[in-house]
Amino acid sequence: MSMLSVLLSDKAAPTQWGKDALLSFSNDTITIHYKSDHRLGAIQRAGRKLDNQGINLLKLSGENWDLEACWHFWLGYRNAKKSTKVNWPKLNSKDKQELEHRLAIIDWCRDIVNEQAETLSPTELATQAAKLISTYSSDVTYKIISGEALKEHNYMGIYTVGKGSDRPATLLELDYNPTKDPNAPITACLVGKGITFDSGGYSLKPSSFMESMRSDMGGAALVTGALALAIARGLHHRIKLYLCCADNLVSGNAFKLGDIIRYRNGKTVEVDNTDAEGRLVLADGLICADNDKPHYIIDCATLTGAAKIAVGNDYQSLLSFDDNFANQLLASSDLEHEAFWRLPLAEFHRTQFPSSFADMANSGLPNTAGASTAAAFLSHFIKNYQQNWLHIDCSATFRKSATALWATGATGIGVRSIANLLSQLK
Repeated sequence: MSMLSVLLSDKAAPTQWGKDALLSFSNDTITIHYKSDHRLGAIQRAGRKLDNQGINLLKLSGENWDLEACWHFWLGYRNAKKSTKVNWPKLNSKDKQELEHRLAIIDWCRDIVNEQAETLSPTELATQAAKLISTYSSDVTYKIISGEALKEHNYMGIYTVGKGSDRPATLLELDYNPTKDPNAPITACLVGKGITFDSGGYSLKPSSFMESMRSDMGGAALVTGALALAIARGLHHRIKLYLCCADNLVSGNAFKLGDIIRYRNGKTVEVDNTDAEGRLVLADGLICADNDKPHYIIDCATLTGAAKIAVGNDYQSLLSFDDNFANQLLASSDLEHEAFWRLPLAEFHRTQFPSSFADMANSGLPNTAGASTAAAFLSHFIKNYQQNWLHIDCSATFRKSATALWATGATGIGVRSIANLLSQLK
């Protein structure tokens, strides 16, 4: 059987395929029929349908395949088993290179988020992230701090969360410095949550909530991919990256409710929920980032279920006190055809963490506004939190089941938008 070709058409399908049919078939040709105002979404849905039909090798043919059409087809067609392959149409050299970068970097993000926790330890995540970014530039230096060395360096959030696992917790500190000047100013610091498996600790998750917790390192994957893509696109600013990596497990060594963590900046935090561990590890990364005195700080984390409840799986959630910086990311997301939605964050959210034993507790007082209070908690670890700081709660990073647009598993949403933003920062 010859390879099937896929064409694009803005004309309606022949009537025998049904009203508003997305696909029609003729001999060895498949045609995707789209309406001009929903073109990319229709192409992505078609890719998902064709994978569902078990067609695992296709050729994109005809004159209507531009870069974005190719990419959105791939977003829908690709599955977690990586069983689909595409012969790409001829693109101009710039678009061809961009497609190749996306295929390498965003697919890396999807694959590493889909990776089983058994084989992706905290140290392995840090190592793979550094390896990916180093592929795109020789101007990359990094160090990995693990296990007891975290305690010696006073990274007590990461150390505390990870001490219940036999696999050591890990901090990756990476410096992309194309200026080659060690004293060059840092344009931005990226901080990612890298919880390689989250059982909830002693605040144990139900099995139905735990089954997808291989993906709790999605924030780390997102910032890693964003920096790699920005470098591949020609980024010339100095950027630092911090990945805060650990397992959150139950054992005789695991941290417990009532424990108090003292951070490098002097703040103390009482643990009243071991399943609110992401903010505890991110705090270390944010303190590091703040001490670097960058112009901008961006953190990414699969931090709360509340963000998903608010916006579903279709949007990445954005929270910030800085309207201008938030609007910059939203503009980048529009340019890159990715969906972000801004959630509220106000000063009063910062007061929602009372503790009788420490400066603050690690979970919020009300049972509502969980995404907002989680972001507010993080703001306590950034001195100038009202300016030039973005928090992304990665609500669209992973799908527990397939949809009309996506296969089950990681999506890679947000990599392009953050890469675009990094290229515009000054």
